[in-house]
Amino acid sequence: MSEESESSLLVIILDTNPGQRLVQEQAHVLTQCLESVIAFANSHLMLKAANKLAVLACHTKATEFLYPPPETGSQSMCRQHDGQYELFTHVEKTIRQSIQKFVVHHIERIKQEGENTGDTLLAGALAMSLCYIHRLERELTAGAKMNSRILIITGSGDSASQYMNYMNVFFTAQKQNITIDVCSLDQDLGLLQQGCDITGGLYLKIPQLQGLLQYLLWVFLPEPPIREKLVLPPPVKVDYRAACFCHRELIDIGYVCSVCLSIFCKFSPICTTCHTVFKTPGPLPIKPKKKKIKLT
Repeated sequence: MSEESESSLLVIILDTNPGQRLVQEQAHVLTQCLESVIAFANSHLMLKAANKLAVLACHTKATEFLYPPPETGSQSMCRQHDGQYELFTHVEKTIRQSIQKFVVHHIERIKQEGENTGDTLLAGALAMSLCYIHRLERELTAGAKMNSRILIITGSGDSASQYMNYMNVFFTAQKQNITIDVCSLDQDLGLLQQGCDITGGLYLKIPQLQGLLQYLLWVFLPEPPIREKLVLPPPVKVDYRAACFCHRELIDIGYVCSVCLSIFCKFSPICTTCHTVFKTPGPLPIKPKKKKIKLT
């Protein structure tokens, strides 16, 4: 296959949850991350003219596309500024305007509802990314090939309540040969580590936020086939514990429903997922003690 008919699609998911510890302690963190993401996105487009890009933002209430913008009849490419390539200007301006509207709308929604707590909807953003990738793959011309991957940039913690959603997304991406990479800004994420391991992606918890752009360019800019030839950070030990469906906590040993495979930390006579009724386990039979024969 010729290089002209092969392209690479990068989907970036940016966590904009205001409840992140880094954002609460330092208000400028989100701006710094946005600057790094824009530079990283333009670097991906600069590698090859046929490369494609999509950027999503998500928080506790919604997920929206920042780039590409909705198709309108009056849409046109931005003029270049200071000799900048027109496509780079278009990407930067579109992402900045879209994220500003997205964050402002979220703040207004918080004021109306009075709630600023909740888990970031990363599983939903991954599902939207997979749907977008599938649509673009169906629109490819005959003989064309598109290598797709997803990069998550987040500072939030693990969300065991989205365990099933995560697993469905991870195995769907594995079946579609889509790589999922994760760049953690604050803490270790066990569930997302599982997704990287399942799909063959890279997981990295950056030690310093000031070097975010350097880590993005060094670790996540090369495509998966090229990474095997580079010296990258060693893989982390993946924690494959499952989250129980009753308390949404990671457990080592639990009870599994034989019908729907739901996981519980304690025995329940009725499965809360599929409502299957189980027989209560009775006491274990006591084995009779063998009498010792006395030798005379």
